[in-house]
Amino acid sequence: SRATKVACGFPSAPRTTNTQKTRRVVESPSPPPSVRKMATARPVVSVYDAEDPTKKTGSTTMPNVLVAPLRPDLVRFVHTNIAKNKRMAHSVYIEAGHETAAQSWHTGRAVARIPRAPGGGTHRAGQGAFGNMCRGGHMFNPTRTWRRWHRRVNSTMRRHAVASALAASSLVPLVMARGHRIGKISEVPLVVSDGLESTTKTKKAVEILAKLGCGDELSKVKDSKTVRAGKGKMRNRRYKMRRGPLVVFNEDNGLVRAMRNIPGVETCSVDRLNLLSLAPGGNFGRFIVWTQSAFKKLNEMYGSLKSGAPMKKGYTLPRAQMENADLERLINSNEIQSVLKPKMEAPRKHDTRLNPFTHKEVMAKLNPYAAEKKAEDSADVKKRKAERVKAGVEYNKKFKKGDSTFYKKLMKAFEAKAPAPIEKADDEE
Repeated sequence: SRATKVACGFPSAPRTTNTQKTRRVVESPSPPPSVRKMATARPVVSVYDAEDPTKKTGSTTMPNVLVAPLRPDLVRFVHTNIAKNKRMAHSVYIEAGHETAAQSWHTGRAVARIPRAPGGGTHRAGQGAFGNMCRGGHMFNPTRTWRRWHRRVNSTMRRHAVASALAASSLVPLVMARGHRIGKISEVPLVVSDGLESTTKTKKAVEILAKLGCGDELSKVKDSKTVRAGKGKMRNRRYKMRRGPLVVFNEDNGLVRAMRNIPGVETCSVDRLNLLSLAPGGNFGRFIVWTQSAFKKLNEMYGSLKSGAPMKKGYTLPRAQMENADLERLINSNEIQSVLKPKMEAPRKHDTRLNPFTHKEVMAKLNPYAAEKKAEDSADVKKRKAERVKAGVEYNKKFKKGDSTFYKKLMKAFEAKAPAPIEKADDEE
């Protein structure tokens, strides 16, 4: 929108406002030069002497690829897929679990219809076979060699991921967040003169790295060596350790041979930059040591947003979604706030009406005398009940005692009466 372009530093067109009788033009205030030309990266990078790393031999311009937008999602996606391309096909033996002439006994013998080992006279005869639930049977869903082991990733996605990983390697917070010890490094990115490419001795290479400030990094890598957990320790990968600095060169005049035996240090040609080395584990921010010629060649390879990439056909560096990433300043700027709708007030919420006869607090607000009245009523009720109980006891004492109670009178009607005596007839008369 127009307000966004103004806040990002683009020239703004006059804004008109209509009134009832007049029509006036209001010029939008232009942002100050410090805001219009906001620096996104250092324009130049110092170059340190390979013979005496404490001295600078000059400076070189910052390549455009090192200010590319950061895409951690893209880096992780591409890394996850291309890391699968070095896997070797493996599977179980195709005849495993089927190396016996087992047959089912079918129905009628009161046993399961699983195939059973043939023969007799041994424990094996009659045992279940073939099934994954049987001893000596095949596994469930046996692995096959024709699984889809490898993944194809678009070339543009690969190149965008590499550009993003290179840009992250030039930011100190991201390099430190990845665990690299760069507290004694002069600056990032670290560029060394081309004399480093002619180093042929490992001892000399270690001295150069130590003078550059990489001593803590090399010590960290050396101390991190541990025995791998699991079966890998028996498969030619017994130890594991952290990743150290990545040395990128333009021409190998003995550098690879000198660096290959230093723990954690890796070398890579600038023509063959690999995402697996630039962002190990899918996490960008690798600490990179550049030679001067390799650093200059980045501009020849990736070019700029206008020229494209001369050495990569049909490729252009990714463009940032926002020219000014200070979102808070953009939103709070006068240009954007002037065209926004006014803040909406939240709808008024009414309290829920509660029944005062079931909520004591509400009744106390409506009638402060309610609690006292209820206590009086309760005392009155208890008093009347006590009087009733007392009157009942007195009545029972007066009218219901001995055999005069109703129940006892009632039960007397069911008592068995003794038979009347029979008078004998007087035979004599």
